Order: sequence, then structure tokens, then C-alpha cells
Amino acid sequence: MKRIIVTGLLATITSFLYAQDINSIINAREVERIEKTLSSDEMKGRLTFTPELDKAADFIAAEFKAAGLVPLTGLKSYMQRFHYLKPKLISTSYSTGLVKRSAKNVLVITTQPLLTVTNKSGFDTGRINKGDNLFQKAYGYVQSGKKVVVIVDTSFSKNFARLDYFKQQLSPTQTSVVFILAAAKPSRFSITARHSFTQLKLANVVGVLPGKSKKSELVVFSGHYDHIGIGKPVNNDSIYNGANDDAAGTTAVIMLAKYFKALNNNERTLVFAAFTAEEMGGFGSQYFSKQLKPADVMAMFNIEMIGTESKWGKNSAYLTGYDKTDMGKILEQNLEGSSFKFYADPYTEEQLFYRSDNATLAKLGVPAHTISTSKMDNEPNYHKPSDEIGTLDMNNMAEIIKAIAISSRSIVSGKDTPSRVKPEDY
Repeated sequence: MKRIIVTGLLATITSFLYAQDINSIINAREVERIEKTLSSDEMKGRLTFTPELDKAADFIAAEFKAAGLVPLTGLKSYMQRFHYLKPKLISTSYSTGLVKRSAKNVLVITTQPLLTVTNKSGFDTGRINKGDNLFQKAYGYVQSGKKVVVIVDTSFSKNFARLDYFKQQLSPTQTSVVFILAAAKPSRFSITARHSFTQLKLANVVGVLPGKSKKSELVVFSGHYDHIGIGKPVNNDSIYNGANDDAAGTTAVIMLAKYFKALNNNERTLVFAAFTAEEMGGFGSQYFSKQLKPADVMAMFNIEMIGTESKWGKNSAYLTGYDKTDMGKILEQNLEGSSFKFYADPYTEEQLFYRSDNATLAKLGVPAHTISTSKMDNEPNYHKPSDEIGTLDMNNMAEIIKAIAISSRSIVSGKDTPSRVKPEDY
């Protein structure tokens, strides 16, 4: 009986100390300090390829250093530098047999200045059928690493040109993908595309907290630190500060890094990443993800837009792709007895699971989910100059970050391992 009482007392004391530690590190004052810096007018909206984005990266790197993180293996600093190619189309020609066709019915994704593809070129064949998710399927082909000619059903004629999105930036290792708008694959065809390319430099900011007994197993916490810069003035304000999108997520990543370093009991290695170029197509997370072995990544907590209340009010957030793995259930178990609740994504029609920085690793089977509170059907400041720190709730943000820390603890410790995303579920 005495042993039970003492054990219970020790558990109570441990729980109390745990709460005290988390409150001293993750609190509204610290949330505001980081948020205020990242979303200030001095950052000019953190547009990719601007000095202000570099300034934001330097700030994040300094925070990682202060937290006591180390660079990612193979890197000498917290900057994970890489480059992409920006293409400029010079000309496209398209013919079937001896008949010249409209170049508007083809779109070529390539890093080759001159590319000619015919029915005899040995490309694989893919299809996007009527009723398919056009961009989800197209993304799969572009990221497949295979040379492929994709026949896009004519029901997508109005949106076909929007596939040009996949040409915004290209990895130097990108394989060639050709989209043809047609009812069926032509038996004989010839497509020639000429492009010029500009090489663009980018950098993610990545810090690592090495694990103890399970160093080779990784848990990733991430957000993106870029936004859309300066744009059309609204009420005499032209700076799109991006306080919620996604200075909020980046703030969470920094605070989680400091918290787990203070605990210093993570059995698995924790990787904290602030991605660049999310607003331009998720190129930072794509590059980052390709540098990891998917089998080594046990879970990914991508954090985006947590500065406002969710549709359920305070102390709540949702998880994209909730039904794809059992990670959400693990988080809920770790939060049992608290007032915080994780819900399934209520905006599934927005395809958020496939659109955010978790997407590349999720496609490779990693239980990679995005945590958000953004009301996608009614977020008044999204991509507007009004997305400023004054519109955010610092106290609620702190509670959300605490909930992420507590709910992830059994995954961080190695006790729980979420199920993988099945290929058919992506």
C-alpha cells in the first residue's frame, strides 16, 4: 500500500515538473517574440529569392543554434542549400502522323533545352481519366522519376493549361514528362519542345537533435518560412506578412526544438526543418524529402497555419489525411485527459493532404501529416496583407504547440510507431 502511495506521489510530482518545464519553454510570450520577428514589415513578406527571405533564414538558423541543435548529417551549417531550374518556353510543335496539331494540347515538363518525343521514344504511357483528380495524378507522374507520356482526358480541357504549374521550378534531376490532351493516345505522334533555363538558388533551414537508443530512426517537425512578399495594396498596405501562413508553423518548429532539447530524452533522432519555396510549389520540402531514406522516417509533423482558432474553437486542430495512418489515434491517446482535441481534416475537398509540405514523404509511405487550424472555407486573412500578428491568438498558439509536443512524446520516445501510408491511399 505504501509503495502504491509513493509511486502515485512520484507520478504526480513528475507530471507537475513536466508541466512546469513545458510552460516555461512554450508560452505566449515566446510565441509572440518569434512570430513578431518573422512576420514583421522588415521581412517584406518573405518572398522567395529576396534578401528578406535570407534574413528570415538567418534568424531561424540562429534560433536552432541557440537551442543546441546540430546540422543535418553531411552539412556544415543549418542551411540545406540546393537549386532548381526555371524554364522559359521558346517553342512547341505537335503533330500526329502528317497532321499538325495545336501546341495548346501538349505540355512538356523537362530539363532538356531541346526535347523531341515520338511514339518510338520508349516513354511509358500514363492516363488521367475523366473523374480523376487532375493535379493529384499529374503530380504523381511528375514525381515518378520515369519518362512518361500522359494522356489527359478532354474533359479537363479547361484546366489543362494549369498543368504549367509543374514547370515553375525543376530539379536538375527531373525526368521528362509529356502531357497530351486527347481522348486516346495517338498511334503516331511527334512533339518537340525548346526551353531555356535559369538556375535559382534556394535553402531550407534544418537542425537536428540526435537520438539516443534509436538514432537511425527519424521524426520530422516542419513548417515553411516563405510567403508571397509585396503585392497589390489593400487599405494602403502592400506587405503580405504571412503571420499565420506560415510564420506560425515555423514558430512552432523553433519552440518544439527548444523544448525537446531541454528534455533531452528523445530516443529517436528529431529533425526540425523550415522549408523554402512552399508558396511556389513546395520545392523546399520536395528537395528535403529526397535527401532522406523514407524507411528511416517514422513520422512527420508538418505544421501550417495554427495562429487562428479552428472551426471547433480553442484547444483544437485537425490532421490532414487522418484516415491514412493511425498516427492521429496515437496523438489522441497521448492527449487523453487533456482538454485538447485533434480532429480529422474537415476540408477533404481541398486535398490538403496532397498539397502541403508533407506530400512528398507521404507519397513514399511515411506517416506524414499536416497539423492546422485554418478554416479553409472562411479564413479572412489568407494571402492578404491583413495576415498580421495582430490577427493571431498567442495563447491559443502556445496551447497548440504544447499539444503537439505532448501528443508526439510516445513517437519521439520510440514507444509508438505510426502505420505507413499505403500506395493505394495516396
